Amino acid sequence: MEAGEIIAYNLKRLRSERNLSLGQLANMAGVSKVVLSQIEKGEANPTINTIWKITGALQLPYSALLEMPEKAAVQIRKKEISALSEDKYHIFNYYAKTNERNFELYQIEVEPGCEHASIGHSTNSFEYLMMLKGELILETDGEAYALKKDDAICFDASGAHSYKNVGKKDAKAVLLIHHR
Repeated sequence: MEAGEIIAYNLKRLRSERNLSLGQLANMAGVSKVVLSQIEKGEANPTINTIWKITGALQLPYSALLEMPEKAAVQIRKKEISALSEDKYHIFNYYAKTNERNFELYQIEVEPGCEHASIGHSTNSFEYLMMLKGELILETDGEAYALKKDDAICFDASGAHSYKNVGKKDAKAVLLIHHR
């Protein structure tokens, strides 16, 4: 698909999602209604500045008009993911953060005796951890939390935190990092 077609598709989709008329968006962006209509029909290629004006009015990143959204259903199989491993800590990235997705989704596996320390993530990031099996001790903000199968916790992940498997079996959890 050509860039103009992608921009046309995204502009129409984003405008429709926000229930905006061409005139409303034109006023918000400071772009003529005729130009917006031509872009949306794929009859005109917008300038870089026009894209900035439109995405600014919609309060979206510049790339929001330039990238095709993911399909509604995206299947990922663990066997197709390359694990990132550090000693006895293994992390599988199922979904990375994108312009349309403000979170990351992982599965972590922590072998017995492992302690994994994180220096923290970006400001305004929060971790949601749900245990699938085993036990972990989560330490964050000077507190320790014992987590067992089916337990969950949410915490500010911008600061240092660590996971310890003090049990005798592997621990497995789903980890979601939400970026606000």
